[in-house]
Amino acid sequence: MAVLPASCRLTLLLMAGCLLLQALSAHAITRHYKFNVVMRNMTRLCSTKPILTVNGKFPGPTLYAREGDNVLVKVVNHVAHNVTIHWHGVRQIRTGWYDGPAYITQCPIQPGSSFLYNFTITGQRGTLLWHAHINWLRATVHGAIVILPKLGVPYPFPAPHKEAVIVLGEWWKEDTETVINQAMQLGVGPNVSDSHTINGHPGPLSECASSQDGFKLSVENGKTYMLRIINAALNDDLFFKVAGHELTVVEVDAVYTKPFKTDTLLITPGQTTNILVRANQGAGRYLLSVSPFMDAPVQVDNKTGTATLHYANTVSSSMTSLTLVKPPPQNATHIVSKFTDSLRSLNSKEYPANVPQTVDHSLLLTVGVGVNPCPSCINGTRVVGTINNVTFIMPSTPILQAHYYNIPGVFTEDFPATPLHKFNYTGSGPKNLQTMNGTRVYRLPYNASVQVVLQDTGIISPESHPIHLHGFNFFVVGKGVGNYNPRTSPSTFNLIDPIERNTIGVPTGGWTAIRFRSDNPGVWFMHCHFEVHTSWGLKMAFVVDNGKRPSETLIPPPKDLPQC
Repeated sequence: MAVLPASCRLTLLLMAGCLLLQALSAHAITRHYKFNVVMRNMTRLCSTKPILTVNGKFPGPTLYAREGDNVLVKVVNHVAHNVTIHWHGVRQIRTGWYDGPAYITQCPIQPGSSFLYNFTITGQRGTLLWHAHINWLRATVHGAIVILPKLGVPYPFPAPHKEAVIVLGEWWKEDTETVINQAMQLGVGPNVSDSHTINGHPGPLSECASSQDGFKLSVENGKTYMLRIINAALNDDLFFKVAGHELTVVEVDAVYTKPFKTDTLLITPGQTTNILVRANQGAGRYLLSVSPFMDAPVQVDNKTGTATLHYANTVSSSMTSLTLVKPPPQNATHIVSKFTDSLRSLNSKEYPANVPQTVDHSLLLTVGVGVNPCPSCINGTRVVGTINNVTFIMPSTPILQAHYYNIPGVFTEDFPATPLHKFNYTGSGPKNLQTMNGTRVYRLPYNASVQVVLQDTGIISPESHPIHLHGFNFFVVGKGVGNYNPRTSPSTFNLIDPIERNTIGVPTGGWTAIRFRSDNPGVWFMHCHFEVHTSWGLKMAFVVDNGKRPSETLIPPPKDLPQC
């Protein structure tokens, strides 16, 4: 038998390695889902009402995929409402047509119509969420996105025994569309929800509930569980606790973190957090709690939603005592600060934190509210949301279509990069609280490094704002109390391992600085994820130009793109 020369053997080994890499990459597949938007009667808090659901479920079905997979979701609208679905946190590289915010990237899916969303999960793994992105429909039209690592790629932490999805939300006894429509007509704040929920249930300690009601998480002693926790609430930042158990944070917004231990999570609407829980307590039942955080004089739903963790060797759940947990004080700012200060990107060789070290475009954006005249409103005025004193007006033609087809008159490119009127932002504010109305966007060239300082304002009241940027992840390089100082504040920035997110809570009476690279062409919404503030106009959009190469260019619109 002839023996191959060493050089030939090396060539064969290299070829085999290439074939193996090709085989591994070929594991990326196309995943097909069908979302039927339908009405279903649901009973909570001893009252029944019809709600919008996907496939009859509340929360809706979990969408599973692996990093690199192509995802096709056919959304069929069987209800009388216009509908869109947003894949919150999915980068949508060059596929902005499928991002989902109504009148920003698409016309809504009209009753009796359908639309095929088509996107690829690129460079992401972890937990995200999907939700309706028109009016207040996301109150019940929402669910989890679970992105598994590529086949053969382990988690950068000990693999859990099992995983579970935990969706935090709110429940209104009233129809949520009626709640916001009445508030908008009167020019006042809407009614708050009647309960917080865990996986759609107020839980065993809510009114009308029995000890058996609500979500139950079964565990075995000595094993570790990963909980994928999502805040799908409309208007509340939420604390999450598990009685008697320590929580280890390992990922937020589909980005791995340096692991750290805590007993309390803070999750703003739109954010996700993966935690490891070691089942190291005695047999019995332990309470899971979700409660609101609000450190400003603003009314919120103060009800605590609950669920239970059951050990497998517990004889009878109805007879076993329940270990309770005390929620944090509603205004526990120190707990929130400690939690957010602990978040750091993993910044490893495999998962680097590519923080922009220089800045091409620097923006200072004040976020808050104003007061505009409204002759038909109850007080002759209405409260409005504002960024840099601009209250965003939704167009009737989607901005992405207007940008792509050069349709005039839909938007203007004069969104101010800094406040037009300087004042003590976290003070009481100027005497004139009126804002400018407009559909204004800020234009960015492809691949610019961008810094945005989000500055809370004290007009009417300072308040935390969870700001979500579509189409990008960003690095949270700094935050502080009071007004941002361009001379001294940057010296406090973390440019090494800041946390990477898609949604960030701007602290009450303070500021947050974020950086990202504009490497995704299209039109990308940025707005407060308190739905009431979005309804009031606390929103804007970036238009990002194409790059020079085809791989840096927005794809053409799909043939079935909905029409207005």
